[in-house]
Amino acid sequence: MDLILINGNVVTMDTNNKKAEAFAVKAGKFVKVGTNKDVLELKDDNTEVIDLKGKTVVPGFNEAHMHLLNSGYNMHKIDLNGAKSIKEVIERSKKYISMKKPQPGEWILGFGWNQMLFEEKRNLTRNDLDQISTDNPICFIRVCVHSAATNSKAIEIAGITKDTPQPVGGKFYRDENGEPTGIFSETARYMIYDMIPDAGVNEIKEMIMDAAKVASGYGVTSVQTDDFEAMPGKDWRKVLKAYSELVEEGILPVRIYEQCLLPDMGRLKEFLDEGYKTGQGDEYFKIGPLKLLTDGSLGARTAYLSEPYADDPSTSGIYVFSQDELDELACAAHEGGLQLVFHAIGDGAMRQCFKAFEKAQNHKFKEDPRFGIIHLQITDEFLLEEFKRQNVVAYAEPICLNNDIHMAEDRVGKERAKVSYNYRTLFDSGVHVSISSDWPVDSVNPMKNIYVGVTRKDYDGYPEGGWNPEQRLTIEQALYGFTMGSAYASFEEELKGSVEDGKLADFVVLSEDILEIEPDKIQDIEVEMTFMGGKLVYSKA
Repeated sequence: MDLILINGNVVTMDTNNKKAEAFAVKAGKFVKVGTNKDVLELKDDNTEVIDLKGKTVVPGFNEAHMHLLNSGYNMHKIDLNGAKSIKEVIERSKKYISMKKPQPGEWILGFGWNQMLFEEKRNLTRNDLDQISTDNPICFIRVCVHSAATNSKAIEIAGITKDTPQPVGGKFYRDENGEPTGIFSETARYMIYDMIPDAGVNEIKEMIMDAAKVASGYGVTSVQTDDFEAMPGKDWRKVLKAYSELVEEGILPVRIYEQCLLPDMGRLKEFLDEGYKTGQGDEYFKIGPLKLLTDGSLGARTAYLSEPYADDPSTSGIYVFSQDELDELACAAHEGGLQLVFHAIGDGAMRQCFKAFEKAQNHKFKEDPRFGIIHLQITDEFLLEEFKRQNVVAYAEPICLNNDIHMAEDRVGKERAKVSYNYRTLFDSGVHVSISSDWPVDSVNPMKNIYVGVTRKDYDGYPEGGWNPEQRLTIEQALYGFTMGSAYASFEEELKGSVEDGKLADFVVLSEDILEIEPDKIQDIEVEMTFMGGKLVYSKA
């Protein structure tokens, strides 16, 4: 026996054996889960024994949707998260430039700004960013990743003028004279991104590892990640090569299920023609679904709503695809062997997704396609029922409420907000629900995510009693969504997601008993150790 852990409070997530005090690991899998006595009978001279001294163990957390490569990429940019004013953005940027000393013409990149936090309560403009530099092109990505702010140099390099037509599925904003303001949303972002030099395979590997180590430190052992367009170049072959080399080197501290962003028929056909299908790979890396973005974000008012925004009736957001375009991509991917998992934040976008899923099944019926919708923020009673009717996986992100609590009612009105973010309704109605963070948009720390889902409060404890508290998850539901629910989303519920005989030995040791602690203190729980395949990949000590 390779490893035995005893004297634990093991929360197994196995419905037939919910609690245990010990378990044994051999060849990377759980082989016995039960009492100290039963498990210690398997001990031999080569067994490492860890005394948990009453500590709580849970299965490794499985992030059902995030952007691992982009998170690592952002670690090499100016950090604009939490900036409280445009002045602070400018000051942080100037400090970065004074330290890094970029050459004239070199791109200056930043991530994380949010105009909702600014004293000025407005978007960044090219004029703001021109105060940072007029010699270097600048591109600062909003925290939601659906909009970018640029300076005049970047706009000049991209060749964009007042006469440039708007792209399909996106928008760049103009001032009263018709000149670009510097804000680019949805597909318009690529007018700028395509000008930024791309990275090589070794750089991509470094960025993946930077992010994977952070995730592992929070107890994440599996990630379902959208990486193909994480950075300039949009070269999915390069991304797959980077992962292949990391797996071969045996150094990845997380397991990967790649959500393949291939947003046009040309790229999708290339991918399918090379023989890729959902589920190909091994326990360390697998090809996942076709992932498409069907709309934008609520914060940028680009999420596609069925009715205009309450705080800006001039817009209902942006739909990235027409229904025919989305149907065509869905049918081609479904027939070609790819699962379908689509980003949709607005109720209008979700309606498009459900229609496309039905079209794909009518085109080629499959018994268990496990279609999914990521984010599912602005819903109504019809959509909540449609998840159940079509058996679509709900990729919920409770952590988004840390910000959206302060914005949702302004954006969509109190009545629509009441039937939005209805995660408890989905769980209780029997919908398959997974939980994720959308990192780097929100924190990759599962304890913060679970805290928000269970309390319906922001990190500061607002509002007292929780926002729409009838939608609070139980702690058990939140844990299930982060373990078995996410494993189900990737067809891996027989392989991972619980501390159970025969499953991969991915588990986490916590500083507190998550089932007994006061809900308001969940976000303070720390990860003490993370194991993947029975091997220690992170230790707080």
